[in-house]
Amino acid sequence: MNIERLLSPDCTLAAVPGDSKKRILELIARTLNQVHPILDEEEIFDRLIERERLGSTGFGDGVAIPHCRLPNCCDTVGVLLQLDKGIDFEAIDNQQVDLIFALVVPEEAAEAHLEALQAVAENFSKPDYRDRLRAATDNITLFEAAITAS
Repeated sequence: MNIERLLSPDCTLAAVPGDSKKRILELIARTLNQVHPILDEEEIFDRLIERERLGSTGFGDGVAIPHCRLPNCCDTVGVLLQLDKGIDFEAIDNQQVDLIFALVVPEEAAEAHLEALQAVAENFSKPDYRDRLRAATDNITLFEAAITAS
């Protein structure tokens, strides 16, 4: 699965003030609702929090991939955030997180959910990909770096 299929420029935000995990999940929900009004902001937030309670989605190497399934979601959508400073995301390696790729998937799309997670995780496992994202200075540069194959 191609990252470009999951992400739009409107859902790609650079130099986001990193405050807390909760605030970042609220921003993700708000961003998705603004770009995809059919998706309920509160429900996105609640589902992301619910998923985090099962175990942190902090992937390691400064990356988190929060995700959830949602009714009324017609297609898999993502939000990419580059934080201005790392935050505690309870990552598996205990590192601060500064790159976040959130995924929201239709509730019944279990296979698509796994494919999207795998594609995002594969890209973020590459140091040069993470470096390009961290070097981006604005939303467009971040989006272009995200969709460029490693």
